[in-house]
Amino acid sequence: MDSNADNQKYTVICSERVVIGNTLVPATVHFENGVIVKVEDGTATAPPEGAVFHDFGDLVIMPGVVDSHVHINDPGRTAWEGFPSATQAAAAGGVTTLVDMPLNCSPVTTTLDALKLKQDHSKDKLWVDVALLGGIVPNNAQEISPMVHAGVVGFKAFMVHSGIDEFPHVEEEHIRAAMSELKKLQDQGRDVVFMFHAEVGGPIDEANKSLSEHSCSSSKYETFLRSRPKEAENEAIALVIRLCREYRVRCHIVHLSSSDAVAMLRAAKEEGLPITAETTYHYLYFSAEDVPDGNTLFKCCPPIREKNNRDKLWQALEDGVITQVISDHSPCTTDLKLLEDGDFLKAWGGISSLQLGISIVWTQAKKRGFTVPQLAQWMCLQTAELVKLDAKKGSIEVGKDADFVVWCPEEEFVVEEDALFIQNKKTPYHGEKMSGTVKRTFLRGQLIYQTNVDCAPSTGPLGQLVLPSSP
Repeated sequence: MDSNADNQKYTVICSERVVIGNTLVPATVHFENGVIVKVEDGTATAPPEGAVFHDFGDLVIMPGVVDSHVHINDPGRTAWEGFPSATQAAAAGGVTTLVDMPLNCSPVTTTLDALKLKQDHSKDKLWVDVALLGGIVPNNAQEISPMVHAGVVGFKAFMVHSGIDEFPHVEEEHIRAAMSELKKLQDQGRDVVFMFHAEVGGPIDEANKSLSEHSCSSSKYETFLRSRPKEAENEAIALVIRLCREYRVRCHIVHLSSSDAVAMLRAAKEEGLPITAETTYHYLYFSAEDVPDGNTLFKCCPPIREKNNRDKLWQALEDGVITQVISDHSPCTTDLKLLEDGDFLKAWGGISSLQLGISIVWTQAKKRGFTVPQLAQWMCLQTAELVKLDAKKGSIEVGKDADFVVWCPEEEFVVEEDALFIQNKKTPYHGEKMSGTVKRTFLRGQLIYQTNVDCAPSTGPLGQLVLPSSP
């Protein structure tokens, strides 16, 4: 790996393909002390005297990916994933900023004390920049304002059982209490997003009762798919839209899988409601028809749905109804996947993909005629905007952090678990042939990853906890 000793000096990088706004053009980017100071049309013929210079030929220079949905599980469940392994994997995948979910760490991040513990626990463990979310659970509305003032970039709630008892799901009354607090903060100039795992329990309970009565095999993927019907998402999203209309606080639907909900989200956006939606790498890549029975590495909630549903999610991205694409990296120890039993109903739900995002999304996107700048909108700018990090992150502009990923869209590779930096390396992407390889990653001007070289720079972890833009 190149030495990081010069990386805070005046540096110039150029390529025939640089993502500037919505275009892919020849450009030269200048940065110093971690901040972009100049962007020029065309590639440099010679560097300024005394500058560090990198000509990347026709490799793509893109803003560093901002993955706004990652489960790191640190502190408390670091056997699942920890800050060091997660952030090294992020760096290897071109992710320069990630947003950590308030679970499945222990304690869950639902109080100011738990937030401070997580902040302390992250020190000297971050290879990329990290922002933190707080959690909304029943009867913790009084913790919202203190956590906002302590630096969270938003909050997340579950509308159905989260998978761990210490993060209970909310009912309408709890959402209302939280929205009341968020509205007060919004009026004070502190506008943070309220994210929802949007499934409700009623349709799920009914589906599971029917499956039990018919003795359906739990190793069949079709059984699991039927156990988490679209209606659970659709009803939850309808409730969020109704409350968003009433309180006018920013709401966000995480990991949308039901294409049936797209129409109501489109109508809500056309109405002017402050609501957004994301989808995940795995919903855009896999389809239910291709999931092998008994392979619980594919289990996630909501589930991977049918090909027709996947196509409609891509259409919603093209139409701007879905505006973010994220990993929802949700690892666990291998034993919790129950791979020998193949029991989809009992196995832990979550898919590991943090390091592979550019490749996963690009492999499918290019087949459908999408472009690299569109990828950057979904995975860099609009994810940064969601959590108000876009003053410094998400695009290549003067005054923003010098966060870049340098990658080759044409190069293909086969995913090998042993090449991943995540702690528990089992993933349903193992063996998949993909397009798009990350060559280098820069964080605030410093080289933190280079292909075929150890991810960790010689100077150690360089990431920081980052805060939303000041009001």
